[in-house]
Amino acid sequence: MKSFVQLLALLLCALPVALGQGLPDLGDVSQSEMSPQTERRLGESIMREIRADPSYSDDAEVTDYLSTLGYKLVAASADSRQQFNFFLIKDPQVNAFALPGGFVGINSGLMLTAQSESELAGVVSHEIAHVTQRHMSRMLAQQKQSAITSIAALAVAVLAARANPDLGQAAIAAASASSVQSSLNYTRDHEREADRVGFQVLEKAGFDAHAMALFFERMQRATRFYESNAPAYLRTHPMTYERIADMQNRAQHLAYRQVPDSLDFQLMRAKLKAGQETPQEALIFFEESLGERKYLSEAASRYGLISALIRTKAYARAGRELATLRKALPDNSAVEALAGRYYVASGDVSAAMQTYRDALKNHSGYRTLVYDYAELLLVNQQAGEALKLIESRLQYSVSDYQMYQMQAKCYAALGKRLSQHRASAEAYYRMGNVRAAIDQLVLAQKSGDGDFYQQSSVDARLRELRVQDDEARRENRK
Repeated sequence: MKSFVQLLALLLCALPVALGQGLPDLGDVSQSEMSPQTERRLGESIMREIRADPSYSDDAEVTDYLSTLGYKLVAASADSRQQFNFFLIKDPQVNAFALPGGFVGINSGLMLTAQSESELAGVVSHEIAHVTQRHMSRMLAQQKQSAITSIAALAVAVLAARANPDLGQAAIAAASASSVQSSLNYTRDHEREADRVGFQVLEKAGFDAHAMALFFERMQRATRFYESNAPAYLRTHPMTYERIADMQNRAQHLAYRQVPDSLDFQLMRAKLKAGQETPQEALIFFEESLGERKYLSEAASRYGLISALIRTKAYARAGRELATLRKALPDNSAVEALAGRYYVASGDVSAAMQTYRDALKNHSGYRTLVYDYAELLLVNQQAGEALKLIESRLQYSVSDYQMYQMQAKCYAALGKRLSQHRASAEAYYRMGNVRAAIDQLVLAQKSGDGDFYQQSSVDARLRELRVQDDEARRENRK
């Protein structure tokens, strides 16, 4: 059984492109590659489907870590002007994938399987290379108009897979049988190019370049034991011994460089491990890790243990372990966010409030602290204070759609319907869904509240977005 996201990743790597509902008209792809603007709209359209899937994670903490890692690699790329968005998929399968327009998805299974941060960075740099080399656009140009029929059939298959994975997979097999072989060699060329460019990015960004070959070799060895159930990464990124040898040859000319993992890498892996297993399994894992001293980071293992103890409602022990961790990592943003969650779960609202207030003094930009504190304020009927917090952060986070979603919740709690819909519109706009943003602004116009200046602001924004939508429609018809 494959999830919708796994099927989508498979299509994007094995075929020219998979289309979802409401995607832009690509026009005559036989004439030229897609423009960067069209690629971005295509990626945003696919992302609307992915965000609706239960496996998509909006965990700000892990997402921010992946974005920090991703942009460190992007900064080392020859094309650092390309816009990127890195996101997490809650799936134990080892996989990652790139979408048109700079969207890069990383499975939780990949983060947990990577034995070092350099290994994870190696996979991410490979996906970044798919984007910067514009492989999706080049695939469409290579396939030309003959591919459009199979793409249209695949759109139906992908959408069907969300409701019935087996039906979706059968439809994909039928729709793609005639086109997979014709695009396979071209896909292999893309994989080799992504290896070469990704390797350069990885080395330039200061990571251990040997890790790229090590990870892929370990994945390849795994297929000998379960060929019919190979890791998802190998099914969506065809691996050959020739490619691995190429990576090894590049690495052997470089001096060995030991690159320590960042603490954030270890903490986020512990967070995912503690949340992915059952509470009891996670508890046993971290207890054994600490008891037998089998860990890469004692602090990260303790972090995972506390998370598991919270899930099992062993609050007294969790509190003792938390005190130990806070001594080892004083004023660490991730640990303070964990402390806030502990106090909320154990029912100590006063301590939770104080923890968030203190932590935000030194970590005002740490999104998880902002979201969790705002949510706590809302639950405790302090919507006005929550709104002040969110609006103070929006000055520095104008592209953060989640911040606008939280702002909309605050306005809803205060009964301010015009402002609620206006904030929702801005959230949709930042998710690339201009039409949904327009719908929210229309609702804001009809809300019946708000003063003259607020109504005028909504009217002006609505006109602006309608102009953008009309221009996009005209461009798609060309």
